[in-house]
Amino acid sequence: MTNHLHDVSGILTADQLQATVDTIATIQLPDGNIPWTPGKHTDPWNLVEAAMALDLGGRHDEAVRAYAWLRRMQRPDGAWHAYYIGNEVEDPALDTNVTCYIAHGAWQHYLTTRDQGFLDEYWPVIERAIDFALDHQTETGEIAWRGDDPGDGALLTGSSSIHASLRCAIAIADRLGHERPDWELSLGSLAIALAHRPDRFLDKQRWAMDWYYPILGGVLRGRAAHARVAAGWKTFVAEGRGVRCVSDQPWVTAAETCELVMALDAIGAHEQAVELFDWVQFLRADGGGYWTGANFENADFGADGQLYPPEQPTWNLAAVVLAAHTLAGEGPTAGLFRGEGLPVGLTAEELIEAGAEIEAERSRRR
Repeated sequence: MTNHLHDVSGILTADQLQATVDTIATIQLPDGNIPWTPGKHTDPWNLVEAAMALDLGGRHDEAVRAYAWLRRMQRPDGAWHAYYIGNEVEDPALDTNVTCYIAHGAWQHYLTTRDQGFLDEYWPVIERAIDFALDHQTETGEIAWRGDDPGDGALLTGSSSIHASLRCAIAIADRLGHERPDWELSLGSLAIALAHRPDRFLDKQRWAMDWYYPILGGVLRGRAAHARVAAGWKTFVAEGRGVRCVSDQPWVTAAETCELVMALDAIGAHEQAVELFDWVQFLRADGGGYWTGANFENADFGADGQLYPPEQPTWNLAAVVLAAHTLAGEGPTAGLFRGEGLPVGLTAEELIEAGAEIEAERSRRR
């Protein structure tokens, strides 16, 4: 088993990160399911993130068991429900972002193991999942967040995450020799919507994720990305503490902070990313876990009584591991959130040309 954990100099050692990965493994159920915390619910997006951390820690068998559980739970239409308790549906919503994220995890699993047999086996699962989400893409590029209720609108965060997953799915298709030009067309259209049509998305500006996810999802780079970071920094970052979950509440979270770490690293702001990662270590718990977050306005900031909420969910631990891996810069997946090795979307001109070609081909097939 290949371990891809490395020291983040002066902040965390590889052994400490391994303890965090091992903590995730202790929560995994025998059938592969990885709930948030023991006895609590599971959602497919966060299960994949936890599986990604398991792979980085060399626990490939456990990661494969997680994906096997996910495959068993996939609906015939390719989707997954938003939340499960064990194998029972808790929230029946068919979240398009949740559904797509398996492509991100599967591509990372391949890069860490070079197991092409895994990609071959999971290609039908990935293809159904991506097609389900893209069936709910509008003419203006955004993707409805609920496949079972597309009229509920699109989310900037969710569509940004789908953008990253779709890039991974196209990379998988290319690796296996499958041509999906319609996916490439959808990727370009989605990128244009995310970068230039903010009015097409529900207003969630209160949430930090809406601020940095267009960067984390690989849509914004260069000047536009740095301008976006600067515009939201004072709103969402508590200096010396971390990233607020929402702009109007005094709590910072490990997951949002670590996701911003990866977004900053993706645009070359490495020193700033390292500083943020250092700040969040006050949430590290005995045994390698991480508390979800904490209220920073109380005088006893960081004390157990101010933890919010007082849990150590698996996805929270996984976000720390993924951020550490990104900052360490070693291994075949360290640049995954920078978009290294992933396809880019088509330009507006290419979209018009490609769209006409694909429609002509569809007409011939009819």
